[in-house]
Amino acid sequence: MNLQDRLSTLHQLAAHLTGPEDEFLTALQKRTEFNNAWFTLENQQVSIKAIAGAFLTEEKLAAWLNGYKITPVAGEGFVPQPGSGGEGQKTVGLVLAGNIPLVGFHDILCVYVAGHKAQIKQSSKDEYVLPYLLKLLAKFDERAAAYFELVDTMADYDAVIATGSNNSARYFETYFAKVPHIIRKNRNAVAVLSGEETEEEMRALGNDVFQYFGLGCRNVSKLYVPEGYDLDPLLHVFHEWKGLQNHTKWKNNFDYNYALTTLNKESFHLTGPLMVLEAEAIPSRIGTLHFEYHSDKKALEKELLAKREEIQLVVTPSDYLNVDLPTFNYGQAQQPALSDYADGVDTLAFLLGLLGKD
Repeated sequence: MNLQDRLSTLHQLAAHLTGPEDEFLTALQKRTEFNNAWFTLENQQVSIKAIAGAFLTEEKLAAWLNGYKITPVAGEGFVPQPGSGGEGQKTVGLVLAGNIPLVGFHDILCVYVAGHKAQIKQSSKDEYVLPYLLKLLAKFDERAAAYFELVDTMADYDAVIATGSNNSARYFETYFAKVPHIIRKNRNAVAVLSGEETEEEMRALGNDVFQYFGLGCRNVSKLYVPEGYDLDPLLHVFHEWKGLQNHTKWKNNFDYNYALTTLNKESFHLTGPLMVLEAEAIPSRIGTLHFEYHSDKKALEKELLAKREEIQLVVTPSDYLNVDLPTFNYGQAQQPALSDYADGVDTLAFLLGLLGKD
C-alpha cells in the first residue's frame, strides 16, 4: 500500500464511525464498560467521535501531513526529501496506556501513516474496541491487515513507543535502551485563571477537569488562581457535575480521599463530587482538585517552565501567558489535533526518522 491507499482506508473509517450506528461496535463498547467501569459507553462514544472528527477526515490528515517534508511513493513508507535518509519499513512496538478510551490510537495512526508495522501490546483495561477498528481498516483494504499485529509480548521490534507511569517509565528506559524509543511518563494539565472568567468559561473548564473522570494526561488536575480569587462562583459551576457521585468507582475514590483528607485535618473546599485543596503538587487524586494562588505572572511563568516535565498542557485565556508550553483555551484540553503530540515529542517525525536506518 502506498500513502494514498492508507489514507483512503482512514477516510473510510471516519465515514463508518460517523455514519449509522454500528451495533457490533456498540456491543464491544458495552463489553468494555462491563469489564472497566471507568470506560462508560458515553465516554467511549466521545472518544470515537473525537478520533473520527479530529484525526481521520481527509482535510485534517492533509493539513497535518503538509507540515512534513515527505513525498508519498508507490511502495512501503515515505521517501524523505534529499538529505534526510532512505526508506524501509520497520516494526514499531507500541505499549499502550489504558487510562482513557483508545488513548493509544494516535500512536497507531502515526505508525500506519508512516508506513511501518505496529506491534501492539494493548492495555487490559481497553482491549475490545481497538482490534475491531483495525479489522475495519482491513475490511476497506485487505492489505492493511499486514500493518498491525496485536501481541501479548513484543519481540523483534526496531523501535518502541511506550506510555506508562513514572515507575514503569524507568523500567522501559532500561528495557528498550538499545532501540530508538519514545518513553512517556505521568503528566497532567494545569489551568491558569485570569480572575475574569465568565460562567460559560468556568463550565468549559469543568469539562477539562471532569471529562473521562479526570483520568487523562490532558485533564486539568491543578488550578493557578490570582491572589484573593473567590472560588465560590467556580465551585457553584462545578457542582453541576454532582452526578459523578452516582458512579460507583468515583464515589468510592471520593469517599476514601474525603476520609483521608479529614483525618489529616487538611482544609478544603467542597462542591458536588469534588474536594478542592490548596497544594503545590500538580497531580491530584480522583475526586480532588489542587489549586494555588499567584500574584506575579512572570514568576508563575518561570514556575511552569521549571515544572514542564510534569505538565502536558496549560489551559488559560488566549495570550494570557507568555510561556513555551502548549496552551489551550477553556474546554479544549481534551480536544487535541493531530499535531498535538503527547509530551511535546513529534511522534511522526520520530517514525520518519527511522526510515533508512538498519
